Amino acid sequence: MAEVTFDGVSKIYPDGTRAVNEIDLEIQDGEFMVLVGPSGCGKTTALRMVAGLEDISEGQLKIGERVVNQLAPRDRDIAMVFQSYALYPHLTVYDNIAFSLRLRKTPKPEIDKRVKEAARILGLEQFLDRKPRALSGGQRQRVAMGRAIVRQPQAFLMDEPLSNLDAKLRVQMRAEISGIQRNLKTTTIYVTHDQVEAMTMGDRVAVIRKGELQQVASPQELYDKPVNLFVGGFIGSPAMNLIEATIEESNGGLSVKAGEQNIALDDDTMKDRPALKAYEGRQVVLGIRPEDLEDAELENVTAERRIRARVELREALGSEILVHFTVEARPAVTDDVRELARDVGDESAVEAKAEDSHTTMVGRFGPRSQVKLGDVMEVAVDTRSLHFFDPDTGIAIYKEKDSTKGAGK
Repeated sequence: MAEVTFDGVSKIYPDGTRAVNEIDLEIQDGEFMVLVGPSGCGKTTALRMVAGLEDISEGQLKIGERVVNQLAPRDRDIAMVFQSYALYPHLTVYDNIAFSLRLRKTPKPEIDKRVKEAARILGLEQFLDRKPRALSGGQRQRVAMGRAIVRQPQAFLMDEPLSNLDAKLRVQMRAEISGIQRNLKTTTIYVTHDQVEAMTMGDRVAVIRKGELQQVASPQELYDKPVNLFVGGFIGSPAMNLIEATIEESNGGLSVKAGEQNIALDDDTMKDRPALKAYEGRQVVLGIRPEDLEDAELENVTAERRIRARVELREALGSEILVHFTVEARPAVTDDVRELARDVGDESAVEAKAEDSHTTMVGRFGPRSQVKLGDVMEVAVDTRSLHFFDPDTGIAIYKEKDSTKGAGK
C-alpha cells in the first residue's frame, strides 16, 4: 500500500483544453478517496493519469515514494476496476481472477492460494467453475474486483464500477466494496458521477468542477459546510433549494428577505456566519436543504421562522414525505446554478424560470404531515442550518477566513 500524491498535476490536450488543471491532492495510505463531479469535469482523466493511461502534461504524480510520470502502467503496481467488468467470456471465474498472476509467472500454489482467498472475501467460492455469462451483474463485478485483489497492488483504481447495475444491486455493492476496502486497507481512488455513492463510500470526497478541485473533505463536512455554491448544490439528494435573498436589519439583528418571505436569523446562525454582517443590504443566494424544512403544523416555531407556500406535489415514501411547493421568491440563477442544471439536463427550465417571481422548493416532511395537493400552508425553517453564498463569486459566507477554495492536503 502507498500514498498517492498529485502535485500541481494538469492534463492539457493538443488543442489547449485543460481537462485537469493544477490538482494538488494527497491520498493517504489505506484511504478510500472518491472523486466526484459532473460529466466531463476531469475526474476520470485524473484517474487515468494515475493508471498511466493518460500522459501528465504538468506537475508530478507520486505513488508511494516513486514519481511515476514516466512509468508504464504495468510498472506502477496498481489495479484498475472498470465499469465494463472486462472479463474474458471463454474463461472460468477462477481463470479470470488468476489471469494477471499467470502473466507474471506466479507459482501455481501461490496463484491457487490468492484466487481462493479472493473468492472467499467476495463470496465467489461456489462460482469458480462458471463462465461470466452464467453470472449476474453483481457477481461479474465481484469477479472484476477479485482480479484486482489477487494482484495485491499498492492502490486500487475504480472507474464508475457500479454504473451498469440496477439500483438495488448498486446499494448492495456499495456496501460490499466499502467493506472489502476496509478489510484490505488498500489505498483506493474511486470515480463516480453519483454523489450518493460518493457520500456513502468515501473516507474523504474530492469534488471536481471543470478540471479544478473545489473541495476535499469528509462526506459530512462537504454536506454541512460546502465551500461554495457549486459544492452545496451538487452534494445532496434531493438537491439544496437555492433562492435569491437580501440580508436586512431586523429588530436589532439580521433577517433574510426572499421575495415576500422574511426569516429572522438567530444568534447561533450569526455566530457560525459572522461574515453575514458585511452583507447587510446586499443580495445573497440562500440555500436550504430539504430536511431543514418541515410542515409548520408539526413544529413549534415562531412566525419569523415560517414561510408561506402552496403545495404542488406530494411524494409519500413511508418514513417521510417529499413535498414540492412554491414560494413567493425568485429562484437563484447564477453560472453555478446553470452548470448544476446542465449536468441533470434541466438548463432550459432554469433559464425559463430566471424571471419568475415564484420558486419551487422541496421539503422532507415527517410522515404525520397531512398536507395535500393545492394546500396553502406554512413551512417551518431550521435557521441554524441555512447556507449563504455570494451571488457573484459563489463563495460560501461563513467566517472571512473560511471563504476560500477547499484544500486537497
